[in-house]
Amino acid sequence: MKVELRSVPFSLVESDIPPAPPRITAQEYEQRAQALYQRAGADWVVVYGDREHCANLLYLTGYDPRFEEALFIAGPNRRRYLVVGNEGLSYAAAQSGHVEAVLCQSMSLLGQPRATAPRLADVLRDAGIARGQRVAVVGWKYLGVDEIDDPVAPAFVPAWMVAVLRKLVGDSGAVTDATAVLMHPESGLRAVMNSAAQIAAFEWSAMRASDAVFRIVRGARPGMTELEAAALARYAGEPLSAHIMCVAGSGNIVGLASPGARRIEYGDAITTAIGLWGSLSCRAGLMLGRPDPDFFAGVVAPYFTAVTTWWQTMRLGVTGAEMFDAVTAAFGKAPFNSALNPGHLISFDEWVHTPIRPGSAERVASGMVFQCDIIPAPLAAGQALNCEDTCVIANAALREELRNAFPDVWARIQRRREFMRDYLGIALCEEVLPLSAAPAYLPPFWLRPDDVCVVG
Repeated sequence: MKVELRSVPFSLVESDIPPAPPRITAQEYEQRAQALYQRAGADWVVVYGDREHCANLLYLTGYDPRFEEALFIAGPNRRRYLVVGNEGLSYAAAQSGHVEAVLCQSMSLLGQPRATAPRLADVLRDAGIARGQRVAVVGWKYLGVDEIDDPVAPAFVPAWMVAVLRKLVGDSGAVTDATAVLMHPESGLRAVMNSAAQIAAFEWSAMRASDAVFRIVRGARPGMTELEAAALARYAGEPLSAHIMCVAGSGNIVGLASPGARRIEYGDAITTAIGLWGSLSCRAGLMLGRPDPDFFAGVVAPYFTAVTTWWQTMRLGVTGAEMFDAVTAAFGKAPFNSALNPGHLISFDEWVHTPIRPGSAERVASGMVFQCDIIPAPLAAGQALNCEDTCVIANAALREELRNAFPDVWARIQRRREFMRDYLGIALCEEVLPLSAAPAYLPPFWLRPDDVCVVG
């Protein structure tokens, strides 16, 4: 595969971003909740969330805790409760009117009133959880059989909540972990149960994120501070899935860092990333106004070969091992590889799980939302390169649903596919639908932002 640097004007990139994403209906949330309840096979399902781990709650209810912990409870006869603290009560009612919000002041921050409904045990008992019943608990991730002796025990939820549940159901009941029902990389509901409306909402986020990143890429200049460069994104308050990242320097670049007061210098390595619910966009390169031939030949070309291989290998039914092996082989003799898994599932959280692992027989399925996330490492001091974008995998039925329900979204996706094929030389399988505004558009030299990598 031959990679070249070619002028592809940014004006060719999609820029028509709707003012707001579509909303998910109460009916769809209930369908998700019922699917979880049925698959969990328990009397009750209890889903934990907090400010940093809100994705499962968002998927099931549309509610994200802003300060406190929260529990979503699904029970028999379609009983649905959202257990929240003082500050979450009115917000939960506004965000999730289809679910009954219940106050538990133990969820509230320290020092706040506790006189009305302080005890979690009382709230759960009143909801209906009783001795002898089976309770399935969903945390923010789960442990595999090689990590713990008892993988059915709930792990990533506060211990006191598990203790309360165990006391309520007693020795004749059971409290087990059901996180994989939502988060398994092949069969988890959040992996595959993404409707046309959810895809359209994530497309809005992907466009916003990538548009913001390219404002930084195209506007950052030597002499600016990292904070000044990050401000070019015009962040407007969209919910974030990760802290905004923007860092530059002549040493080893830590891409996860937040922007600071350091001034960007000509020749610096520089990287920026913005993650919104449902998407993350990242670009990295050198703050140069002319190509560096050695950097291009030794780093950019093999890296973009791997990125291109990812996009062209992705398809329905491909195994995680096939994806992993293809990307790994694409690096050839380059002295670096993908620092982590080359790609993963993405949702309201930046990383859900991933089937793309060595030896993985898990297959890519319709409804999966993926992040093309290939982090080249190790790179020499003063070097940085990255090109992350979001896509969805959709079979014929889901594509037809998207085309009929959201024709504008469908039209934008088709233009992106044509752009990747006609201008970047990247041909996609028909089921691969790019969501980011500028998928695989990689300018390695930021002071020449229209000069991007293409497959010749």
